[in-house]
Amino acid sequence: MSLKPLFIAFVFAINTFHFIPLEKKLISTEPIDTISTVTLSFVGDLMCHSVQYNYAQKGKDSFDFKPVYRFVSNYFNQSDFVAGNFETVTAGVRQTYSGYPNFNSPDAFLKDLQDVGFKFFFTSNNHSFDRGEIGVLRTLDIVNSTKLGQTGTYRSFTDRDSIRIININNISFAFLAYTYGVNGKLIPKGKEYLVNHIDTMKIRSDIEFVREKVDCIIVYFHFGEEYKREPNHYQRMIVQKTVESGADVIIGSHPHVIQPIDILKSNGRIDSVLVAYSLGNFISNQRWRYSDAGVILNIQINKHSNNENIKLGKVDFVPTYVFKGTTNLGREYIIIPDNTTYQDSISKFMLKNEIADMKTSFLDTYEILTKYSSRPSKREYFSKNTY
Repeated sequence: MSLKPLFIAFVFAINTFHFIPLEKKLISTEPIDTISTVTLSFVGDLMCHSVQYNYAQKGKDSFDFKPVYRFVSNYFNQSDFVAGNFETVTAGVRQTYSGYPNFNSPDAFLKDLQDVGFKFFFTSNNHSFDRGEIGVLRTLDIVNSTKLGQTGTYRSFTDRDSIRIININNISFAFLAYTYGVNGKLIPKGKEYLVNHIDTMKIRSDIEFVREKVDCIIVYFHFGEEYKREPNHYQRMIVQKTVESGADVIIGSHPHVIQPIDILKSNGRIDSVLVAYSLGNFISNQRWRYSDAGVILNIQINKHSNNENIKLGKVDFVPTYVFKGTTNLGREYIIIPDNTTYQDSISKFMLKNEIADMKTSFLDTYEILTKYSSRPSKREYFSKNTY
């Protein structure tokens, strides 16, 4: 008997088996990895010295601070979330408005920040208790009258233990905030919840409590030595312990000058921890080198759907400078970004030495932010003034 017909039949069978699954699409495939992305923007100290609210006053108790931010609001619009350190209180006009050393600002200073793009405030800092308990509670009242969020000061222990969690684009974030102190003022016994203080054991407990509930934990610290451009031993120690506890992003302020950004090995969910030791002043009346400079720090967080890994994405920044002077609109404070379009529109109201100071501040910011890590880059962005 010839074996040739059997051989032909076998080959045909193999060929048939090979092609049928392709036609019916029975080949298994790995799930497609989609990436959720969130861009967070952080600024430093939002301060309101008395001359600032005098410039912003429009009537007996009417103020407009929105023009201060008219050149930077376009940058905020590029982000999913904008937050800063609210370093004053809104205790109300009956408590008398004042600047340094015991701040109390018009309600409009807070409310106008919502209109220009802010979403969230850190309220634990050395000026949180400038007007005592009434200042803390009324500031929370004004925040609650807006769509803004906050953390760092609280109404009760229950409120303090209710960690703020925000979901953005399928990524969940927890926000924690702590200060080194409140300028020596005494918090009433039994009301320690009013202002959150730095306590490494409590910080670890807070992080452990929320770790499995969110994708990314962001911790804000008000710490460091004023006007020092590099972090001290205390800052580094607190940061290291917080990273070991599992924080994913750490943002700092208090020195009123910008300090470097560093990238550290993670012990949390993210692949690398970004630490911004101090973002300096975003708006204030501190008119000297390094303190008149601010920054918008933009941090991209990515989440992969196939394994839910959290990764630190692009990190960039926009140097800013605080202008104080008289324009065609009158006496003004204006935050100017490192953008030639905006600089050209305001430089006609500036003296030559002021223009030089502004350009120097931009260079100072770039040099100090990238001193520890080359990962942060200056954002190149153009937009016409829409104010």
